[in-house]
Amino acid sequence: MPVVASLLPKGISELFTWKDIAFQNTWYGLNKTAIMAFVSTLICCVFFIWGSRKKALVPTGIQNAAEVGYDAIEQNISLEVIGAHDGKKWTPFLASLFFWIFFINIWSVVPFVQFPATSRFAIPLFLALLAWAIFIVVGFIKQGPFYILKAIFPPGVPWPLYFLVAPIEFISKFIVRPFSLAVRLFANMVAGHVLLTVFALMCVALFEEGVGFKVLTVLPFFGLIFMTLFEVLVALLQAYIFTILTAVYIGESLSEEH
Repeated sequence: MPVVASLLPKGISELFTWKDIAFQNTWYGLNKTAIMAFVSTLICCVFFIWGSRKKALVPTGIQNAAEVGYDAIEQNISLEVIGAHDGKKWTPFLASLFFWIFFINIWSVVPFVQFPATSRFAIPLFLALLAWAIFIVVGFIKQGPFYILKAIFPPGVPWPLYFLVAPIEFISKFIVRPFSLAVRLFANMVAGHVLLTVFALMCVALFEEGVGFKVLTVLPFFGLIFMTLFEVLVALLQAYIFTILTAVYIGESLSEEH
């Protein structure tokens, strides 16, 4: 399989790591991952600015997509999870978070790119730490300086059990949360990225092996098409899950009842 052999070194080495295009060998080196992040940010800004530029009574095109998307986040996440009192205030942040993650995920199915920037752990970790920081800051603002103590000592628990409950609550809420949030997004996008690469390499390998094997290329080819469509669903679903979990954490900080 000469073609596959020639593809493997580049394909495998660049599954997750891209060479710097500018500012080589520096901590601020510019590579394809950073470019995708910048372009996704630009797309997100243009999407909402263009969508709200000329409001029409019957919206069409980008305006319609922006309004439908924003309303969906507000109704299904902000109001449903945080509540009617504070939910609408958080809709701009949650909608921006959802669409930015979706736009940066969807690069996995864009021809000649086929690489979701969220398969680099730094980006999911940054987003998770951002959600974690907001969760803590909002808790201190809304519930006072003893917010952490309130969070790890839930009411109604017999006091001897606090020796067991308090450490568990502290670790799960203030240490594990950001990592679990980051790993969930990272792992799902990596899995899809690897599967698409495997099916693509299988197609090339079978096609180069002769006439008899070329017929078998149909199987991994249809698998590649299916996985590409499935990857679009995964990109959308992971953006939704990350956003709704962030809303859950914010809602918990806003209300002592949680």
